[in-house]
Amino acid sequence: MKLLKKLLSSILFCIFIFIINNSLIFAQKENLNVFDRWIEWSNGENMLPLFLNKQAYGYLDIREDEIAKLKTKADWLKRQKKVKEILMKIVGPFPEKTPLNPRVTGVIQKEGYRIEKIIYESMPNYYVSGCLFIPDGITGKRPAILNVIGHSLESFRREIYQIVIHNLVKKGFIVFAIDPMGQGERIQYTDEEKKMVGLYKQSSTREHSYANNQCLLSGSSAARYWTWDGIRGIDYLLTRSEVDTERIGLTGLSGGGTQTAYIAAFDERVKAAAPAGYICGFRRLLESIGQQDGEQIFYHGIANGIDHADLIEVFAPKPYLILATTRDFFSIQGARETYREVKNAYKAFGKEENIGITEDDYGHGYTRKNREVLYKFFQEALDLPGVPTDEDLEILEMEELNVTPTGQLSSYLNGETISSINKKETISLIDKLEESRKNIKEHLNCVRQKAKELSGYAVPYGECEPVFRGRYQRNGYSVEMYALDGEGDYVIPLLLMIPDGGRKYPAMIYIHPEGKSAGASPGGTLEEMVRRGFIVAAADVIGTGETKGTSTYPGRAGYGAVIIGRSIAGIQAGDIVRVANMLKKRNDVKKDKIGAVAFDELCPALLHAAAFEPSINSIALVGAPVSYRNIISHRLYNYSLTFIWGVAGALTAYDLPDLAGLIAPRKLLMVGIKNQMKEPAPSRLIDRELEFPRSVYLLKNVPGNLKIIDEISSENTDSILKWWLE
Repeated sequence: MKLLKKLLSSILFCIFIFIINNSLIFAQKENLNVFDRWIEWSNGENMLPLFLNKQAYGYLDIREDEIAKLKTKADWLKRQKKVKEILMKIVGPFPEKTPLNPRVTGVIQKEGYRIEKIIYESMPNYYVSGCLFIPDGITGKRPAILNVIGHSLESFRREIYQIVIHNLVKKGFIVFAIDPMGQGERIQYTDEEKKMVGLYKQSSTREHSYANNQCLLSGSSAARYWTWDGIRGIDYLLTRSEVDTERIGLTGLSGGGTQTAYIAAFDERVKAAAPAGYICGFRRLLESIGQQDGEQIFYHGIANGIDHADLIEVFAPKPYLILATTRDFFSIQGARETYREVKNAYKAFGKEENIGITEDDYGHGYTRKNREVLYKFFQEALDLPGVPTDEDLEILEMEELNVTPTGQLSSYLNGETISSINKKETISLIDKLEESRKNIKEHLNCVRQKAKELSGYAVPYGECEPVFRGRYQRNGYSVEMYALDGEGDYVIPLLLMIPDGGRKYPAMIYIHPEGKSAGASPGGTLEEMVRRGFIVAAADVIGTGETKGTSTYPGRAGYGAVIIGRSIAGIQAGDIVRVANMLKKRNDVKKDKIGAVAFDELCPALLHAAAFEPSINSIALVGAPVSYRNIISHRLYNYSLTFIWGVAGALTAYDLPDLAGLIAPRKLLMVGIKNQMKEPAPSRLIDRELEFPRSVYLLKNVPGNLKIIDEISSENTDSILKWWLE
């Protein structure tokens, strides 16, 4: 009996342990992260930049092969001609030169020099402010240096820039320091406007990218304006009687180094150039900090075979100095490699002594050593001998160097901005688009072709079997987790929510800026859709959810796509089609009932996907931008600086409503359409922008298949779903 009791007790204890253990198992908290505990996918936040980089390296490899074949002066002259034509195509065309209308707003006399406060118009009513520093006692003509400035709100008034300016003036040079757009006295947005559109989170670089995104939609870039302002600054110097027009120098640090490299590549009047804290080379730049701010990219630059070295090589064999520091975030290795390549070009010209590099152990900025090398470089290159010693000179108060009485050109002269000029220049593109739309069939064929080309959409092919990562059983349905192969080496994390019942269901692809987990919790939006009879495929298209990056530069991914001739929207469109292809292979999916819904800034991605892939037969856009035209037509817009929503050059051939026309006769639901400020678009704006897709649906005799409503509510959800499934 004792033995029996002991055995029974042991059995009961085992049952108890089994129940406890299983209770713990069943009570496990859901983890819907596909990448968790998977080494191969542990770098989700960098999947997108690595994918983009690999394509950039392909273009750079082609370029390096071309460079390796250049041996003679004739080879390099041919290369220079080719690069200049490419640069003009991707940065220009520049506007015609119009009167500068310069004005002097004040003069300050200092010990040994005077400062003239200058305003000129680089384009009509587009003002540039600067200070001209002129040494006393000039007899004859002197060399002049245009000093362009890095990313400081104070611009040339900041101490690190004044040190260089005053030393150059002390050594006898005339120096013209100008404000870049978005800095100094050229801030283009008021404090209230900046708060409204989120431009306060970082320095002036955000204002640069903000303006750049509007330019990109029109097939231009902010780099054009940066370069042109400098070219016109040289125009002004050449009007001065004190300036020797054959001895013009150019220098700048950081963003000023960028401008120096740009201007020198375009303006042959520059006789000596010295960029600091910029020259690196795209390969090392992309390997390290990644693509930078809006003004630091060329439209499809790398896709056209352009690297930092090209900006110097077109300048050869004139004197050029690269200033670098070993701990700069611009890779010192990249600077050295660029220098080695450029040196071969100078050697072919027989002027190897005209290319130089100086280094010092420092972070991002100037050092005394590098400044002294800079002074010596200009003294020799511009034939003004002297002692290159860096001196401690008077640093002026910021207000003393203000050119305008109000401290800002915008409040003083209320001139043009990049946004207003781009808007005017885009009118001709819009007119061509409107004219093309008159022939609907031909226009749509053109849109399909050009949208694929400009967005960089790649037709998915050769998809592999998705990797199954596990399942959670919920009340009435299951949640399965998958990793689906993307276009390159990245994967698409995916949740598949499947109703219990074992029959065929219509499917809905769900794309949300917050990723697949948005609305995926029990009782959430996706559960409601499952209970209404849908299989729901919620995907982290590249750049969202588990593949979202953490870069402090918001445009890193978007601009990384632009420079290789692609767009994030076009790449994400490919992801959406991959999800659709996966669904078509499933036995529990009705293949003729695959729909998709996207939200906010991901709506352009779905529009592109649906325009190219007919198997997505029902499309819903929630909070979509009404058009790209609407975004460039206003001074302010509230779409993110990431540019994941945009396609560079789109307005040269199509707009979002044209893609909607390509979806006809399939069902297209547009809910809560937004204007440029992400506010509900007024009906008159919707009527104007969506006139074309409405005409296409009418032509195909299905006007009812394009449905536009203010918002989905509990009262109209059932009727909308019934309409969707009919």
